[in-house]
Amino acid sequence: MERSVIEEKLKLVANRMMAIRSHGIKEVFPISLIDINCWEWPQGVGIFGLYKYYTISKRQEILDFLLSWYDARISEGILEKNVNTTSPMLTLTYLYEITGKESYLLLIKEWADWIMEEKGLIRTGNGCFQHMITGNANDGEILIDTVFMTLLFLARAGKILARPDYLNEVNYQFLSHIQYLFDAKAGLFYHGFNFNLNHNYGKVHWGRGNCWYTVAILEYLDEFEIDPALRRYFTSVYLAQIASLKTHVDGEKKLWRTVIDDASSYIEISGSAGFLCGMMKGVKQGILSEKAHGNIIAGALENIVAYIADDGAVENVSYGTPVGNDKEFYMNIPIRPMTYGQALMILCLAQAIS
Repeated sequence: MERSVIEEKLKLVANRMMAIRSHGIKEVFPISLIDINCWEWPQGVGIFGLYKYYTISKRQEILDFLLSWYDARISEGILEKNVNTTSPMLTLTYLYEITGKESYLLLIKEWADWIMEEKGLIRTGNGCFQHMITGNANDGEILIDTVFMTLLFLARAGKILARPDYLNEVNYQFLSHIQYLFDAKAGLFYHGFNFNLNHNYGKVHWGRGNCWYTVAILEYLDEFEIDPALRRYFTSVYLAQIASLKTHVDGEKKLWRTVIDDASSYIEISGSAGFLCGMMKGVKQGILSEKAHGNIIAGALENIVAYIADDGAVENVSYGTPVGNDKEFYMNIPIRPMTYGQALMILCLAQAIS
């Protein structure tokens, strides 16, 4: 695909991101998962996508939007600290490096300290970060989403604050989430595990959940120097996942479904964009062979842009998805224009031209 076409689509998606609103859609969560002007995990992923776009475009209006977004949200006050509301903190670490604003650094330190302190982010079995969300502690529950929502920020905070203990905690959490959520037989992740019930709920290989690992682990390995044995292990899990994804790509659309290994479930674009981004990044980092993965990447890229509407909205994105007990739960999640759908598409297209 021509670079100019990708750049045009990327600009459309980014512009739509900055203007996305819920427009009266009734939501089931305390804070809107759609409206860009809220501090929650979808907006955090969205803001990270915009930041990545800024790094390659150098569009001043993107940086201005990011800075005004943070200043407005911080001024309004953040409802509560939890795994999901940590997501917007990731991009703040990069904006601190750009601006040197002391108020940003103070919030980064305060939030990272909260994650690490005994009465801060709740630990469940084996010290795993419990997937506490706004208004619900989710007792005993861990989700694969946490590796993106919280671990990337904690790693960045550890780097900025010169706290190797923070990075050690990140490594432990990656290992623990793999231990309880990775299905080695399938080469895919389950969405969640509950320590109180000692099970993986419906043992569903949910698309977007899996892509959080695909994207997060390569971001982590790209930026941080870690023990070679850990790097080798995290990479081996990524490679097993990619091998599985290759067998489950849809033959016609060249993309992935909301339940990855169920051909009756719908094509879901946020997860597909994450997988495609992770594959392209893997090739760039030399982890994946371009010869073995070039065709699947080209086919997915050619087809995924068809899900970008004329106004830049990314289509076929599933709404916020708590852990479910069967495949039908995931197949019945409604489709909505979402900030993380925009963001994962931005990460995908930005990777394609980086």
